[in-house]
Amino acid sequence: MFKKNSNHVQKNLFGLFNSLPQALQKDAKQSSQYCFYNLIFCNIAEDIFAKLYSDKKSRPNAPINAMLSSIILMQRNNWTYEQLFEAIKFNILTKFALGLDALDDIPFCSASLFNFQNRLSDHFNQTGENLLEQVFDQLTEDQLKALKLKTNIQRTDSFMAASNIRNYSRLQLLIEMVIRIHRVLSDEDKQRFAEKFQAYINKTSGQYIYHLKAADLPHELEKMGQLYQWIYENLYAT
Repeated sequence: MFKKNSNHVQKNLFGLFNSLPQALQKDAKQSSQYCFYNLIFCNIAEDIFAKLYSDKKSRPNAPINAMLSSIILMQRNNWTYEQLFEAIKFNILTKFALGLDALDDIPFCSASLFNFQNRLSDHFNQTGENLLEQVFDQLTEDQLKALKLKTNIQRTDSFMAASNIRNYSRLQLLIEMVIRIHRVLSDEDKQRFAEKFQAYINKTSGQYIYHLKAADLPHELEKMGQLYQWIYENLYAT
């Protein structure tokens, strides 16, 4: 069920930002992360993404503005998912960029982020509509100029982030299928072909991609292609 996130609007008098000394508050407001919060996070029209969720009453979605902003930061900083969550947990300026005002605020888990990315990817594959790009379409020319000047983020980042989302989702699905293929092998075949499957069977597909940077994806997808070719020639064709 779709639900908008407006928790960031009302600042807590005893929250993280107000607990900082005045000098640090001033520095924080001049940071690229605070600029990102004002220009990107606060301008995300979450209603655009309502179509990704059911109208029926169910558990509400994780905050879309936080997940979407995290995807953009991940792309801009060339982070892995592991590095993204480390920054969300321990970096105060990253928290400010995501509208968080408490040290223990973690707006979503990795499973929620993967699920959201899969929804974005599926929607693009079905409709050709890049919802991530529409976030930047909401900004004025002056806002886009300020964003590039102060954070080095620009409209083209939406294309790269969307492409990476699709590649992460594609790789995760391919790994999941490899894990399932391995499960149905006989014990004898599992031993015979252990070397081929070893890299993928001791963790979930989500855990595997958790440590990958976007730059790793082409090589990982190529490895997957080679493994699937081997599976076809040695398991399926026989």
